[in-house]
Amino acid sequence: MPSPLSTRYEEALSPLLSWAWGARVTVCLSVLILFWLITTKAKKNYEQKCRDKDEAEQAVHRSANVVNPKQQEKLFVKLATSKTAVEDSDKAYMLHINTLDKIREEWQSEHIKACEVFETQECERINFFRNALWLHMNQLSQQCVTSDNMYEEVRKSLEMCSIEKDIEYFVNQRKTGQTPPAPIMYENFYCPQKNAAPPGKATGSDLARRRPLPVPKSLPDDPDYSLLDNYSLIYQ
Repeated sequence: MPSPLSTRYEEALSPLLSWAWGARVTVCLSVLILFWLITTKAKKNYEQKCRDKDEAEQAVHRSANVVNPKQQEKLFVKLATSKTAVEDSDKAYMLHINTLDKIREEWQSEHIKACEVFETQECERINFFRNALWLHMNQLSQQCVTSDNMYEEVRKSLEMCSIEKDIEYFVNQRKTGQTPPAPIMYENFYCPQKNAAPPGKATGSDLARRRPLPVPKSLPDDPDYSLLDNYSLIYQ
């Protein structure tokens, strides 16, 4: 199993390796094009020398009836020279063909190797991206499961919520007494006897009585929660 350091080293060298193989293929292709031009030029030269030899042979055949020996000698010399030129151009042409074929094989080999390197890198890239995305989706899915479990715990706690018990607990914990303070009565300076409570005023016992709990206002789309005993939002 490769170490993390070696993996990072390979990842860092991956773009450089791609560039190197691309450069090698480019160089081989440039050399191939250059030798193709040279070979094409050698082929044209060979074809021209062949045409020159054919013209020299035809000239010799046409001058068969010519009595002038010097003219015939010149034609034979030209024919011999053209044959030598054809042989030389043919050798040069064959040499360039062989060289071009070797360069073509080298370029093809480098091209295949470069394609294999690029294919390997692309497979690794797709595999890494797929695995990373798959792992991320698993993490998100697990987080959703964890969150849903936590939400379910909150829902279970809310199901045990009792409005009456919570308010009753708050009143019992924070109340200051059973009856409210007595009202301040009017005292006449000349008659110190305190007057009774003014008519229409409620007495302390009446004020101490608690009214029924109000009914919470619910919207039409509010869900109904079951109310269970032995629960308090303030204190458990």
